[in-house]
Amino acid sequence: MGCGRVGVAATLALRRRGHSVSIVDKRREAFDRLPPEFDAKKVVGVGFDRTVLEEAGIKEADAFVAVSNGDNSNIVSARVAREHFGVPKVIARIYDPRRAEIYEKLDIPTIASVRWAAAQIQFLLFHGKEEMKESLAGGTLLHYQLEVPDHLMGRPIATVESEGRISVVGVERGGAGFLPVKGSTFQRGDLAHFLVTRDAMSELDVLLQPAAE
Repeated sequence: MGCGRVGVAATLALRRRGHSVSIVDKRREAFDRLPPEFDAKKVVGVGFDRTVLEEAGIKEADAFVAVSNGDNSNIVSARVAREHFGVPKVIARIYDPRRAEIYEKLDIPTIASVRWAAAQIQFLLFHGKEEMKESLAGGTLLHYQLEVPDHLMGRPIATVESEGRISVVGVERGGAGFLPVKGSTFQRGDLAHFLVTRDAMSELDVLLQPAAE
């Protein structure tokens, strides 16, 4: 919900990943921000109107993202998606940090800032809010705690790092922790702590995927 800068960036990124996307905005001209060849479903209407949401396909949705420029609209539509339609993953863009804290307690992750938000939306959709521990340096650095997937067992930790962009700064293993050095490898049950620049979220997601056969 919301075809502004964040909505467009997130929608295009999801389509590139092969996902089916519907985008809702109360202004028809907002869809002019999308490329001419864009093939997602576009629905004109208020994002918290249940009829509008049903037209967009919310009953079949795996996730709902509210990124209009109004906190109230995002809050209401996020709650409708979560509480009425039972959408599994709901994310809302909230400018007011006091409101954001309230909605985090309702299990609705919140995001802010245009450039970082589009990447953060993707990460929250495909991973989970419990994995993000904190943002640092005004949101330019993100600290993530991730359970290492099975396909990385025995692989060098350096395979999921990118110089100047993605670093594994610590690993929890068997109730203890260590700082990885050159040649360190992952083992089953490891919990890795990443520091990631805000523009490297998609790159981290790629590095965590199994290698194509």
